[in-house]
Amino acid sequence: MRASTGGKVRRAFDAAAPGYDELRRQLIPCFDDFYGAILDSLPFPSGASPRVLDLGAGTGLLSGLVLERWPRARLVLLDLSADMLERARARFAGRAAQVEIRTADYLLDALGGPYDAVISALSIHHLPDPGKRVLFRRALAALRPGGWFVDADNVLAPTPRLAASDRASWISRVRRSGIGEVELAAALRRTRLDILAPLSDQLAWLRRAGFDDVDCSYKWLHFAVFGGRRPGIRRGAGARRRPSPRPPRRSARRPAGA
Repeated sequence: MRASTGGKVRRAFDAAAPGYDELRRQLIPCFDDFYGAILDSLPFPSGASPRVLDLGAGTGLLSGLVLERWPRARLVLLDLSADMLERARARFAGRAAQVEIRTADYLLDALGGPYDAVISALSIHHLPDPGKRVLFRRALAALRPGGWFVDADNVLAPTPRLAASDRASWISRVRRSGIGEVELAAALRRTRLDILAPLSDQLAWLRRAGFDDVDCSYKWLHFAVFGGRRPGIRRGAGARRRPSPRPPRRSARRPAGA
């Protein structure tokens, strides 16, 4: 991540760290479906112990959900924000043998590996588009053959009209949650750091990076869950075969664009 961009993102999320988790369900009205789609995209059987890299892990919210479903999972959490990662360390206190937490720039620093899965939630959209493409290639290289990359993120609607409609609908739903205007204003200021890209472009970049089975499994307004598999599954690697892709789960309202 460029120093100027990375510094702004780090400072914004350092400032947001206190109380960050408490606002997640209000700021993400589709919270359960959104995060559930990430877990459902990972093809590990019950009782597996996958090695998972969480990019932009923040307070460890997503990694915590992974551990709830796969209690034997081994996780590496990377984030620019030391203050956010302090919350993650508190969340995973006593599990240092299972959870590694590192302050790092996932676009520049070593990712380690190989991993059974590389995951991310609401982080990669802060990268300029060339950075997204670089990171997709880095994620592929960090995966074992057959491993999965899953990104749950904000995406750009295909037209300005749809983008404006999605944003207005999101703000309306967030306000109905009862969030305070101060907290909403802070969240809206953080969106100035967003560099959204169309979902169709990002799916194409994943294919170009070398991923197979690229698909979007969930979409609501500008929230989408998508990813792909590194080719070359080796039998006995611990992951069951992933079912054929299903159409994305959508809300009952009109589709929000790709």
